[in-house]
Amino acid sequence: MTRSPAPLVLLDLDGTLMDSAPGIVASVRHAYDALGLPVPDAATLRSFVGPPITDSFPRHGVPPELLSETVRQYRAAFTAGGMYDNAVFDGVPDALRTLRDAGCTLAVATSKPEVYARPICDRFGLTPLVDDVFGAPLDEATSTKADVIAKALASLGRVSPVDAAADGPVLMVGDREHDVHGAAAHGIGCLGVTWGYAAPGELEAAGAVALVDDVAHLADAVLARLA
Repeated sequence: MTRSPAPLVLLDLDGTLMDSAPGIVASVRHAYDALGLPVPDAATLRSFVGPPITDSFPRHGVPPELLSETVRQYRAAFTAGGMYDNAVFDGVPDALRTLRDAGCTLAVATSKPEVYARPICDRFGLTPLVDDVFGAPLDEATSTKADVIAKALASLGRVSPVDAAADGPVLMVGDREHDVHGAAAHGIGCLGVTWGYAAPGELEAAGAVALVDDVAHLADAVLARLA
């Protein structure tokens, strides 16, 4: 008898598993200052956490002719220390262990460039708790969240759109609308977490299948959606 594949849980990184706002916000602020551009307000700066940085800068006042240099300045600050100015949310390691004990395959799927995501997961002890880590290419402009999810699915032997009956259930877990939309492009539902960086109502409007408000309830919420 053929065994069904294990349930697959794709996990966003920034705002879902980790509080990465301090390092990202400081690096974004540095980039605006370096180019002599007006620095956005605090709420706007926090909105940079999650989406590709190459999408966020043009949306918030960076003209096309300065985008490349703004991104370069951001990455210089980020790699100089900002990438490690973050912390795993309390309760996340326990939630990941619970999901693995329940037989789930776990993979990080982040819009952050993979060359940053892997060492960050190594530094903060997440790598041993998941089966793999997938991120964008360094040129984030060529990659969407849907592209990252496509890479994860292909690497883990799943097809798109997902056929849960044939290949086992798949669930995305994320804190921003692009997580929801990227998952939907592959026929995957997204469980929204509210401890991240979404604006009020953002996840509901995007079509998250459910919301979870406390990391302590994350594993149970995931398993309930996979049942």
